[in-house]
Amino acid sequence: MFQQVLSIVFPVFSIILLGYLYARKSLPDMASANRLNMDIFTPALIFSVLSSKNFELSEFQMLAFGAAIIVLGSGLLAWPIARLFKFQNKTFIPPVMFTNSGNMGLPLALFAFGESALPAAVILFIVENTLHFTVGTKMMDRQASLLAIFKLPILIATLAGLFVASVHINIPEFLAIPIEMIGQVAIPLMLLSLGVRLINLDLSDWKIGLTAAMITPLSGILFAILFLWLFQLPEDQQVLLLLFSALPPAVLNFIVAEKYHQQPTQVASIVIMGNLVSLVTIPFVLYFIL
Repeated sequence: MFQQVLSIVFPVFSIILLGYLYARKSLPDMASANRLNMDIFTPALIFSVLSSKNFELSEFQMLAFGAAIIVLGSGLLAWPIARLFKFQNKTFIPPVMFTNSGNMGLPLALFAFGESALPAAVILFIVENTLHFTVGTKMMDRQASLLAIFKLPILIATLAGLFVASVHINIPEFLAIPIEMIGQVAIPLMLLSLGVRLINLDLSDWKIGLTAAMITPLSGILFAILFLWLFQLPEDQQVLLLLFSALPPAVLNFIVAEKYHQQPTQVASIVIMGNLVSLVTIPFVLYFIL
């Protein structure tokens, strides 16, 4: 079992380590690469998975509901903890809610359960990302317009993929193959980018970073277990939901905090320490669910 877990987490964390070591030496500017990933590579991956012949949206409705419960429930649990430790709500709560379903969730699902798990993993990613750009945006700025979400390439790709799947359109191979090839860039680039982010580790805000790093997987797993106790899911979706619930805070939280000037250095500490703690929590969860 240990060897099986190692074979899953080693590819993920080795690519993150590669990004970190390269960044230590060369200090690359990842802004353009990250923009390409959000605007082209990840939308291509989402469209390719959703428009495949094997995807049926009706199979994942309860899984999507469970993901939403985990995200929103984690936020409710984080609120009294933020008050207890006198952290600012807008700094502490969003990173606990919105986790690395892209950078880490997709590759972990792929390495743990194979390509057959990607449709469910993409659904989890879409739910988390949509809530981040709607609920998360409103948490930062109550006056923010949510219409901008419909301009996001990820949402456009999601809607297009769901439409193609629902009406059973067969994408010609000369289009499907290049879209799939472009989408295959997304996952390794996500991991490299995460590794590059780790060079900004600042331990001066260790208290809020460590608190959120511990609360994020605990709250997620708590609501996942509660949901699975109340509702039935296929076994393959149960393990993916549990894996999703244990993911660390998303890198996107830092970008959003920087945009809204919401203590970005503290949020960076939460994100980086959360991902470091996941070196322990993710193997443990994988050992439990495999």
